[in-house]
This record gives sequence, structure tokens and C-alpha cells, in this order.
Amino acid sequence: MALSLAELIIFGLIADWLFRRFKIPGLVGMLLLGVIAGPYVLNLLNPNLAAVSSDLRMIALIVILLRAGFELSKETLHKVGLLALWLSFVPAVFEGAAITVLGHFMLGLTYMESAILGAVLSAVSPAVVVPLMIQFIERKKGHKKGIPTLILAASSIDDVFVIVVYSILIGIYTGKSLNVASKLAGIPISILLGILVGLISGFILYKFFERYNPRATKRLLVILGISIILVNFEHLMENIVPFAALLAVMAIGFIILEKSEYMAHEISAKLNKLWVFAEIILFTLVGTQVNLGVIFQTGLVGVGLICLALVARSMGTYLCLLGSNLNVPERLFVVIFYIPKATVQAGMGGAPLLAMKLSGMNTQPGEIILAVAVLSILLTAPVGAWAISVIGNRVLTIDAQAADRRPKGTEAQGMTKADVVSSLKVSEVMEKDIVVIREKEKLGKILDFFSTYDFLVYPVVDSRNEFIGIIKLENLRSVLKDQSCWDWLVAKDVVISLEENITPDSSLNEALDKMLRLGIEQIPVIENSSMKPVGILDARKGRKVVEEKLIVSSHFQS
Repeated sequence: MALSLAELIIFGLIADWLFRRFKIPGLVGMLLLGVIAGPYVLNLLNPNLAAVSSDLRMIALIVILLRAGFELSKETLHKVGLLALWLSFVPAVFEGAAITVLGHFMLGLTYMESAILGAVLSAVSPAVVVPLMIQFIERKKGHKKGIPTLILAASSIDDVFVIVVYSILIGIYTGKSLNVASKLAGIPISILLGILVGLISGFILYKFFERYNPRATKRLLVILGISIILVNFEHLMENIVPFAALLAVMAIGFIILEKSEYMAHEISAKLNKLWVFAEIILFTLVGTQVNLGVIFQTGLVGVGLICLALVARSMGTYLCLLGSNLNVPERLFVVIFYIPKATVQAGMGGAPLLAMKLSGMNTQPGEIILAVAVLSILLTAPVGAWAISVIGNRVLTIDAQAADRRPKGTEAQGMTKADVVSSLKVSEVMEKDIVVIREKEKLGKILDFFSTYDFLVYPVVDSRNEFIGIIKLENLRSVLKDQSCWDWLVAKDVVISLEENITPDSSLNEALDKMLRLGIEQIPVIENSSMKPVGILDARKGRKVVEEKLIVSSHFQS
């Protein structure tokens, strides 16, 4: 299995690079790689990897939903609230209704079977939508009108709505006793309970991180672990109380962002690195679900049905946007964003067929539903992803005020070293993944820190996690020889206080000057509002960044 996973990663990176070279989203290449390597074409996938495919896809989906949550601000959600609610079910209703009618005439299904197909097809794909949307958020495209946040919020609720509707329809079709009214009531309950559980979990995690201040990598691992538990909890509770776990996952990031923007951005940066791996796993494994042989069962009729259903969905989406502050090109962009299908269809496409088998019913309608679901992935995921990237870059504008505040003037001609240093902030240079020492930590443990990690200086915090000073290895030399004091001397006994602190917003020039006066190569960076250490500034790294900026400046000058 490990070898098969390694091959997916290597060829996934190659496919991503090749498609990007031709201005096509890399995920399209990874999807096609999965199709080719999957069991329905070359069958190169290790059976053990295929067995855990669903779990790996779910973990990757959790990663992108966490990334989305850490980008959702309360201010933007207020701006798009009602519109997001309309977009969360109206387009799906339009598409589902169209398939219910057309499926009967085009595919020979009953109206109930067509309605089940409509429920399977009408969910938008978070696997395709969320990563592309986060790219626009990071580049501040469409930020002023909240377009990325609008789509993130609406698409998350869209899936909850569609899955509940599907469960009602398949229950009626297979003759299972169920209370339709309670199922419908479960939609808002599922959404509200998911958000509430996520907010509470996120708040508890925030308090835990604030109290014990673990490294950013450990914070990420804790959040990822809790998110996986929440998703499994949804399956355990599905027959007791409806619970939208994926909304809970997003809410965790949202509340941490509200409580500590710096902490959220720090964790988000780690998630960005993890996403490089998760993206390959998600899209290649989704691609392996595509059965090209089954697709030929529906042929051009299935293609026609999908296209007509997308027209109906687009009408519903555009109807929701009438009266909004979006212009016509931006509305068309949102319409296109609701076209791709992948994750839900890959997961639910075979569910009706399985339900019909277990109920002893004719399975031919289930096979048709599976074929059309697979065909929808193959048609809409690559084309939709490409269209979103191309049209989004042309239509969405960058909000100048919210744009990433990179140093001004690095491209100006004749820029001096002083200009470069004064334009940089400490937050752009500092090491964010730090270790802190508590004031009651014994000397023996402190020495372990110096031997374990590469830092020359460690920040010391009190019981409230507030910064009180630093510990330098060279200042411990006088007590190192007497090991008898290692068990009773604590950090507070050897701490060195600083007259003034360096903050993330301090200029690099100011920070380097202070470090020169203090005669140290590293210094803690302290958040003004909370007085907590949030980073370490290394003078050597700072000087290296300055030299790199000067090289860029000289390049533009020449």
C-alpha cells in the first residue's frame, strides 16, 4: 500500500505541474490520473489502498473545510447571510426538479427513481469548489463583495440539504418506515447543531491553546484529530439526532479566527502545507471512483440530461442573485461555481444501487443512477474547475484595502538597504513555530530545551501565559557546573527582563537595531493585546530577507 501511495503522490505532482503549464487547474490532471490508475481502466491501485480510500478522501476533505473555516470572517458572513441561505437550496431544488421530470422521459425511470437521481446529482462538490475558492480568498479576489465567503457558506449547507432529501426519497422508494416531517425538520436542526458543536469545540480548543500554548504543528494535529472524531460522531448519531459534522469542522476555524486572528493564521499556514499532500490524495482517489464502462450505458442521453439539469440549476442560481450587489459577470461566475460535481456523487452514486440490492428490488434503475452520477463527475469536475479558474481571474477584482500588505516599493528603482529594512515588518520574517518556557520550569528541563531545539533564546511566561522575559544559554553558564541546583532552580530565578518588546507590527529596522544594542541574535516577538509570545525573530534570517529584497530591487532597476 505504501508503494502505491508513493506512486500516486509522485505522479499526482507531475500531473499537477503539467496541467498548470497549460493554464489548466492541476486538480483536473489529478482527477484524470485517478481515472487511469483506477480499477476500471489500468487497475494499478493497490487493493489495500482502495479499501481505505473513503477514509483518506474524508481526511483530505476535512483539511480543505478547516482551511475554509479559518478564512471565514464574521464581518463577511454578515454581508452574505441571507443570500447564502437562498443559494444553499434553491439551485438544488431547480436541478432536482428538472431531473425528476426529464429522467422519466429520457432514461425510462419512474418519477421516484428520477427524483433519487436528482438528489444524487444536485449536490455541489466541496472537493472542487472549496480549494479553488480558498485560492481566491488568499488573493483577496472578490473580497469586497464577499463572493468567496458567499459560495463557501452556501455550498456547505447545500450538501446537507441534498443528502437529507436523498435519505427521505430512498427510504420511501425501498419501503422503509420513516417520518418525512421529522426528516425535513432535521435539515435546520442538523445545520444549527453542527454549527453549535463546532463553535463550542473551537472555543474550548482556543482556551486550551491559550492556556498551554503548544507549537502550531501540535495545534493543527489536535484540531485535525477533533475534526475526524466529529465526522465519525455524525455517523454514530445519524439514527438519533441529525448533525452536520462538516459544518462543525468549518465552525472550529471560524471561532478561532474570531478569538485570535494571529493564532488562526498560524494554524492556517500549517494547513496550507498539509494541503499539498491532501489535495493529491483527494482528487486522485475521487478519480478512481469513475467507471468508464458504466458510463457507456447512458451514452449521449445521459450527457443531455446532465446538461439540461445544469441549465435548470443555473437558472435557479441566477434567480437567487437578482437584486444582489453583484454585477452580471460576477453573477455568471457564481453560476459557474455551482456546476462541478465530484465528492458527493462519488460517495452517493452507488448508494441507491446498494439499497435496491438489499431490498431485493430490480437493480437496473440503480445501475443507471450510478452511471449518470459517474458521468457527471467526468463531465463537470474538469470543465468546471477550468472555467472557475479562468473566469474568476478575469471577473473578480482584488480589494486593494484587504489585499496582502507586502512591502511597498520593492520593485522601485534605486531602492537602498535602509528602504528595504524600513518597509518590512517583523511578522514577515519571524519564526512562528516557537517553544515557550513557564516560570516554574526547573533548570534541568530548561537545559533539555536547549539541547532539543535550535533556538538560542526562549521566552518565559507566567501562569497567565504572559511574557515576563527571556532565557539565554550563555547566561546559564555560571550555574551549569553545579548540578545540585538543577532540581530547585526554576526559570523565574534566571529570567532576563526586557525593557521593551518587539511586536509583529514592529518594523524590522527597529527590531534589528534593538537586537544589536542587546547583543543577541534572537528575540521573542510579543503580541501587544495579549502579551503572549507569538514568534522568534532571528537577526540572521532578517538580514537574509533584506538581501533577497535588494536582489529583487536591483533586478527591476536593471
